[in-house]
Amino acid sequence: MTELYQETLTLPGAPLGPENPLPFFRNPQTDPPVPISEALPPEKRVQLGWQTGFRVLPYRQQDVYARRREPLNFKAIVLENDILKAIFLPEVGGRLISLFHKPQQRELLFRNPVFQPANLAIRNAWFAGGIEWNIGQYGHAFTTCAPLFAAAIPGLHGEPALRLYEFERCKRLFWHIDFYLPPGSPLLIAYTRALNPNDAETSMYWWTNIAVPEAPEVRVLAPAQQAVCMDFANGDVVYSYTDLPHLPCLKGADGTYAVNSNFANEFFFQCDAVALPWEAALDGQGGGLVEASTARLRYRKLFCWGQHAGGRHWQDFLSQPGEAYLEIQAGLAPTQLHGLSMPAQTTWDWTQVFGYLQMEPEQAHNADWPAALAAVERSLQSLITLDQLQDLEAAARSQADAPPGKILHEGSGWGALELSRRAKLGALPISTAFHFPEATLTLEQKKWRLLLEQGCLPEQAPKEAPGEWMVQDEWRELLEQSVARPENRNWYALLHLGVMRLEHFDEAGAAAAWQESVQLKPSIWAYRNLAVLAWRQKNEVEALAYYQQAWERAAHPERTLSVAEVEVEGRGDPPLALAIEYLQMLCAAKQFEDARKIYEALPPALQPADRIQVLRGRMALELDDLETVEQVLQREYAVIREGEKELTDLWFKLWARRLARQTGRSPDDISKHEIEQHHPLPSRIDFRSVNGR
Repeated sequence: MTELYQETLTLPGAPLGPENPLPFFRNPQTDPPVPISEALPPEKRVQLGWQTGFRVLPYRQQDVYARRREPLNFKAIVLENDILKAIFLPEVGGRLISLFHKPQQRELLFRNPVFQPANLAIRNAWFAGGIEWNIGQYGHAFTTCAPLFAAAIPGLHGEPALRLYEFERCKRLFWHIDFYLPPGSPLLIAYTRALNPNDAETSMYWWTNIAVPEAPEVRVLAPAQQAVCMDFANGDVVYSYTDLPHLPCLKGADGTYAVNSNFANEFFFQCDAVALPWEAALDGQGGGLVEASTARLRYRKLFCWGQHAGGRHWQDFLSQPGEAYLEIQAGLAPTQLHGLSMPAQTTWDWTQVFGYLQMEPEQAHNADWPAALAAVERSLQSLITLDQLQDLEAAARSQADAPPGKILHEGSGWGALELSRRAKLGALPISTAFHFPEATLTLEQKKWRLLLEQGCLPEQAPKEAPGEWMVQDEWRELLEQSVARPENRNWYALLHLGVMRLEHFDEAGAAAAWQESVQLKPSIWAYRNLAVLAWRQKNEVEALAYYQQAWERAAHPERTLSVAEVEVEGRGDPPLALAIEYLQMLCAAKQFEDARKIYEALPPALQPADRIQVLRGRMALELDDLETVEQVLQREYAVIREGEKELTDLWFKLWARRLARQTGRSPDDISKHEIEQHHPLPSRIDFRSVNGR
C-alpha cells in the first residue's frame, strides 16, 4: 500500500537569518558572453548565454548564516510504498532529501546529515543533498531555501500522492510537481508542469539536481556519445566539445568517474535524439540510482567538486568529513548556460522517474562506452519502457488540473496576490491545480493589493525596512499610474518605483524617483540605491557620497554626522547589509583608512560577521597591518562564494610581504609555490575550484 504522512526531521544545522532588505539589481549585461573553443559545433552555440545574466529581483538575498550548528526541526512529508520511502522538505524548496530502497536497505541519494547553508544559489543560501528542483533563472533556484505549497492529491490508482507547487515571481510562471508512488512501484514518479500564462514570451530554465554518494568506483552514465565540457585554453575555462567518455581537461582520462577530476568539474551529456533520456550513478557492484524522463527533459549533466584541496574542503564544509557526493542533473537545454525561450500562453510538461538499478558490474564499467550504455538500457527496460513512461505521463496529465486536496504546507502569499491581480484586470483564469488560499496573504502582499484595489501604495516610516520588492511589468504600470496623481506621490511609492525602473534598465527614471523620494523624506534605502546606480555609472565620488549619507542616517537617524563624528561617537546600529556594501565600496575605491574607521565604529554585534571580517582583512593588508590579516585568517567562514579567492589571496599576500621583509626581496617576486613550501595554505580557507588559482 501507499502512505502519505508527515513527520519531523531534526538535523544539526546553521539556521538562516533574516533576508537582506536591500534590492540586488539585474545585471545590465543580460546575455553574458560565454567563452567557447573551436570544437563547439555551431548548433550548440545557439542561445548560449541568452538571458543568463544575474537576476534575482523581486526576491531578496538570503545571506545571513554562519558555521555554528544547532538542532533544527524541519517539517517532513513522506510518500511511501512497500519498495521506496521518499522524504520531502517543503520548507526548503520541497527538497527530496531521501529516497530509501527497502529491499536493498539502501539510501539512493546523498542524504546530508547536516543542514549547512552556503553561498551557491541565486539568492546566496543553498545546501547540499537530495534532489533539488530549479526553475526560472540560471542558477540554484529562488525557492531552494524557501517554502513551497505541498498538498495531498489522488494517485494514479486512487492511492495517496503529493503535489508541490508555487508561483515563480521573477518569470511569472506557475509550476507544480505531482509525485506518485503506486503500490509495488519500484520507481518514484514525478510529473512536472510549468505554465507561462502571460502575453509575452519569457526565458525558461529547469534543471533537476540529484546528489548521490561519490566513491572511487562510482560511474555516471547517460545515453550520449558527445558532451559539452569544460576545457582550459590559455589558462581560461572555455566551453568545448568531446567524444565520451574521455575529457580533454583530464588529459584524456575517463570523466564519467568523478574521482578522475582533480578540480571542480562538470560536463553535459548531449542526448539530442534520445526518446527515453536517462542517467545512472552505479557503484562497483553495478548498483545505484537511475533516473529517466520523457523526451522534453533530454539533457544530462555530471558535476563534481574534484579531488583537490579546495574541492575536499567544499565537501567537508557542506556536510562533514567522509560524506562526499557528486551530482547528476537533468535539464531542458544543452547546458545550464543555454537560454531557452518559452512562448506566451504556453504549458510545458515532462515526467521523471527515480529508482534503484542493478546490473552486472563488468557491464556498467565496460571501457567500451557504447557497450556500457547498451547494457544499462537493457537493464532499464526491466524497470520502465518508453511506452510505459509515456502512458504514465498521459495519466498524470489527464488529472493535472484537478484541484489539490488537503494543504500540508503553505508557501508564500504571492500566488494568491497574482490570482487577485489577474481576476481584477480580466486575465484568463489559471488552472485549478493551483490553490493559493487567501489566508496566505501577509502584510507584504496586502499593501500591494491596496495598490490594485485602491490605486495607492500606502506610506510607511522611512526608518522601517522597506519589505518585499515588486518588479513585475503589470505592477510597475499600476504604480506609474498611481504616482501620476499628486496625492499618491509619497517617498515609499517612489522608492519602489525606482527599483522597478532600474530593474527594467531605466537609469534616468530610477534616479529621478529616488531623488524625489529623499526630497520628500530622506531614507537610507533611497540613498543606498542612488549609490548603487552611481557606482554602476562609474561615478565613484557620487556613489561614495550617497553611501556615506545612507550609512550616517542608519547609524544616526535623527541627525547627519560626518565620518569624523561617527568615528568619535561610535554610536548607532546600521543594517549589516548596508555596512558590508559601504565597506566594499570604500575598499574598491582604495579608501582603506576610511574603511577602517567605519569598521571600528560598527556596533560590536556586527563586527564579527563573516563578510565584515573578510573586508577587515583586505583593509588591514593594504594598511600593512599583517597581524590583523593573520587574525582574520584564523577563523572559518560560511559565506564564501564558489570560486571566490579572497581568503587565499589574503594568505599568499600576507606571506609574500612577510617573506619580503625577511629576505629584502619584492613581494611580487615571491611565488605561491614558494610560499606553500614553507607555509601551506590552511584547508579552512581554501575554497578554490582549481589548485594554484
